[in-house]
Amino acid sequence: MQFSAAQIALMIGGKTEGDAGITVGSFGRIEEASSGQLAFLANPKYEDYLYSTNASIIIINDTQELKQPVAATLIRVPDAYSAFAILLDQYQQLATQQLVGIEQPVYIHEKTTVGEHVFLGAFAYLGEGVRVGNGCKIFPQVYLGSNVTIGDNTILHPGVKIYHDCIIGSNVIVHAGTVIGADGFGFAPQADGTFKKVPQIGNVVIEDHVEIGANTTIDRATIGSTLIKSGAKLDNLLQIAHNVEVGNYSVIAAQAGVSGSTKIGNGVMIGGQAGIVGHIQIADGSKINAQSGVSKSIKTPNTAVTGSPAYDYTAALRSQAISRNLPELEKRVKELENMIRILNGNVKV
Repeated sequence: MQFSAAQIALMIGGKTEGDAGITVGSFGRIEEASSGQLAFLANPKYEDYLYSTNASIIIINDTQELKQPVAATLIRVPDAYSAFAILLDQYQQLATQQLVGIEQPVYIHEKTTVGEHVFLGAFAYLGEGVRVGNGCKIFPQVYLGSNVTIGDNTILHPGVKIYHDCIIGSNVIVHAGTVIGADGFGFAPQADGTFKKVPQIGNVVIEDHVEIGANTTIDRATIGSTLIKSGAKLDNLLQIAHNVEVGNYSVIAAQAGVSGSTKIGNGVMIGGQAGIVGHIQIADGSKINAQSGVSKSIKTPNTAVTGSPAYDYTAALRSQAISRNLPELEKRVKELENMIRILNGNVKV
């Protein structure tokens, strides 16, 4: 697909500088892009490449000042990074819209309902009572258990497994290998030291505009629903336990784990490898640093924490600064102690 600078500017609400008729057919990083490609500049560290790149079109910020002539056609926008993201999204949608039809072999139960303009990849399995909305893209080896509901325009990448009774909203993206609706980790200890499995009879509900990375697991609720609310973004390799709730537009980075029945508020940011215990609440707007261990509720909105156990981020930075100065402080204390002994006459000079 080829697009002119004028067409691209219209898509992202930008203004062109240079040849508005020049066309591009692919994307490239500004430091290595070639003729016929589009690049963007958002990070000042890469500004020098603006004058040396071979890219045909470059998206830049409105505030970007030019220090010398630029060979490429420029498209100025308020935020180059966001504009580039919008453009990539539209490009991807155009590419996926071409995928329509049913490859073979595919298993579709006679009581399954499939909407219009749907793509079903080879070896997909759609169980009894499954409902697939319009415009969905279901790639090879996806498994949908009985009574699963998939909303419109949702994309399930290869090997996604969704257990029975789970509900996936519209415009959701689930990447390869993710498992949604496996049993929560519920076992009751017995008097003889064994563990009795607690049946997990709930489900998982994923609301609209959620994206879930590859090889993430979201367990079904014991009773009720494990809930991922609209706009949340989950990275690869996450563990979301039974009855957890993740709020609107919250983001969780790779290798983090959230224990059962924890409620995460709206707009929360959780760094990679963070661990959160069960049955606590995380207030709206909280920020949890990477590798933090959260052992109690965060009740004040917009709180930032770090460490294990996690505590206030600013206080942690002060503690780290003090820790780095401890050798010097120890030296000064010894000097003061020596001076005191001298003043007391305990040491002959």
